[in-house]
Amino acid sequence: MATFIPLIVTDINRTTPDAVALRLRPKDGSTLPFTQGQYLTFRREIDGVELRRAYSISAGVTDGTLEVGIKKVRGGAFSTWANAHLNVGDEIEALSPMGTFHTALEPGAKRHYLGFAIGSGITPILSILRSVLAVEPHSRFTLIYANRTAREVMFREELEDLKNAHMGRLNIVHILKNDPTGIDLFTGRIDAAKLDRMFEIWVDVGTADAAFICGPETAMEVIAAKLTEHGMAKDAIKYELFAARQPGQVPQREVAAEDQTSTTATIIVDGTAQDVDVAAGETLLNAALRAGLDAPYACKAGVCSTCMCKVVEGEAQMITNHALEDYEVARGMVLSCQALPLGDRITVEYQDH
Repeated sequence: MATFIPLIVTDINRTTPDAVALRLRPKDGSTLPFTQGQYLTFRREIDGVELRRAYSISAGVTDGTLEVGIKKVRGGAFSTWANAHLNVGDEIEALSPMGTFHTALEPGAKRHYLGFAIGSGITPILSILRSVLAVEPHSRFTLIYANRTAREVMFREELEDLKNAHMGRLNIVHILKNDPTGIDLFTGRIDAAKLDRMFEIWVDVGTADAAFICGPETAMEVIAAKLTEHGMAKDAIKYELFAARQPGQVPQREVAAEDQTSTTATIIVDGTAQDVDVAAGETLLNAALRAGLDAPYACKAGVCSTCMCKVVEGEAQMITNHALEDYEVARGMVLSCQALPLGDRITVEYQDH
């Protein structure tokens, strides 16, 4: 299941001083289909340690290429390496595209989409935006994009080109925290009061069919709450959180002392089952990896859904859940990097997703 695909870097565009956009193609010359808003999980050994990091695809589904944006993070070994040492022609491995941050596109649809991006949260939303403009010629898109300064706006030229090419269908609002714009509404931090004013005089939430939000948790929660307050249905709001708790996650329950014991877990990967002893307080993913199973994973923080598996028998409690929707949890899905088994037996199965 966790099959990594060799990709060749075909182009590197430094979209800001501390962020690059990488264009990639499979080494064997094939294509790698994806859905707008999905991500790639990369693998790289740095200083003798295997690192896996997930980065959102920024290309549109009709662009004929793969593209990801990687912003350098202070102390981030992988992002630093990608920004400083990766060159055109280099090979890098990635899992097949994953993720559910999207809605189905229909060529005959006439919709209004809203996108809210903060910082590097633009990457999956750019993929969605590009795809909507190409696949749904009668739909339009409003993007609200927040950054600290104009210098830090990723994909600025690409966004301007798209706006010029799709006049009347694409509206972009830049909000800069530290740079004066001359308009109070577009200067400073996104907060509840600013959103109220924006939705009253600039963005008509009532005409929107769906909203996509990507960025830090606190701002995302404020945006989602205001969209709901202004009339948008909760199921029309899609989140891609970089960190922290996802709104609507299943309430956590106390783990009883008697449940904090070792467990025998039957873990199924690629249709093959293996019994693994899971120590008290150990996650299912760590137990699987310790046993040498090729279980898929990326962030190990519950933010992506790469390690998702289904509880077939028994029960598990997630420490935290940043990626799964309530309906997925109701179907028995868990993030194995966050899942602690309850009781002395459990069976889980990793599935293609």
